[in-house]
Amino acid sequence: MARHIVPDVVDKQDLSSLGPGDTVLAAAKLMTSRKIGALLILEGEKLVGILSERDIAGRLVAQELSASETKISAIMTANPETVGPKESVMDALQRMQQGGFRHLPVEEDGRIIGMVSIRDIYAAVREDLEEAVLEREAFISGSGMAGLP
Repeated sequence: MARHIVPDVVDKQDLSSLGPGDTVLAAAKLMTSRKIGALLILEGEKLVGILSERDIAGRLVAQELSASETKISAIMTANPETVGPKESVMDALQRMQQGGFRHLPVEEDGRIIGMVSIRDIYAAVREDLEEAVLEREAFISGSGMAGLP
């Protein structure tokens, strides 16, 4: 059975977001306190960007900018791709691999309802693989093939 982003991977998340005018320092502190690798950047309810640890490392630290003076809008990934709640886990993984990113906001009816990370996707894929192995073992042991090499 194919897993979907909602509810199999993302369900009832407490989302973390800031606005594009907030500082990168505020974002880094929020990300650290929440132990997350990316933030949704919203203007009201509208998704305008995503800020990830990679954005901070590559666009702030590597350019020697000040975290307390730099606005999120200066280094965020603007207009990020989103994923729908019924999209399959494997489709989301393929999009992440093709796009080279590790987080996808989950959007439903124009509203952001979650954020899925590559770590979440890998955990779901691992569960699928473990279930498949258990099913095969049960089939083999139940069919009299257990003693075969």
